[in-house]
Amino acid sequence: MKTKPPAQAAVAAGWSAMANPNRRIPASEVRELCGDVSDMTIHRWLNRTDLNFPKPIYIGRRRYWKEADVLAWLEAQPRAKGRAA
Repeated sequence: MKTKPPAQAAVAAGWSAMANPNRRIPASEVRELCGDVSDMTIHRWLNRTDLNFPKPIYIGRRRYWKEADVLAWLEAQPRAKGRAA
């Protein structure tokens, strides 16, 4: 049985309400939270206005997201049919 990474387990457990609303997370952590997606996937999600993916803030050349925003976005996504939570 494959175990979920800690970040995905947090989403599955509905931890967005307990997330620190001020914590900023880097792109690598966002990719992990979203299921180990690529940087290109994040780029595409940011460019698709219909997805309402949270916008990052830039500090220097690095991108950071509010952890609570990413977790809330993930919880709002419909679950795929036939997949366990």
